[in-house]
Amino acid sequence: MKVAIASIGNTLEANIDTSFGRCTWFIIVDTESGGMEFIPNTNRDMEEHAGKAAVELVATRNVEMIVSGEFGMKIKPLLDSMHIQMVVIEDAEKRVSDIIALLNNRRK
Repeated sequence: MKVAIASIGNTLEANIDTSFGRCTWFIIVDTESGGMEFIPNTNRDMEEHAGKAAVELVATRNVEMIVSGEFGMKIKPLLDSMHIQMVVIEDAEKRVSDIIALLNNRRK
């Protein structure tokens, strides 16, 4: 499964970002192959619709799940229509590596 993790940086030790649409980076993790891709969020400075543009960006990577600290109100219906699961992590101190470990444990 491919998962997009909203992050403040482009390393595994970076914390997750508390804002999905305006996050700095997306880390795309393939839980089956272990592959990763680091994508800068080029939409983060948009005046409007940054969340929708961010969904479109990660959807091009065929993700099935998105992990972030927070999502905008309009994002859930969009993700539902695309069959992409939304996971909210309330602990902003969680690192990308912590999320990957949780995903790997979930597979076992």
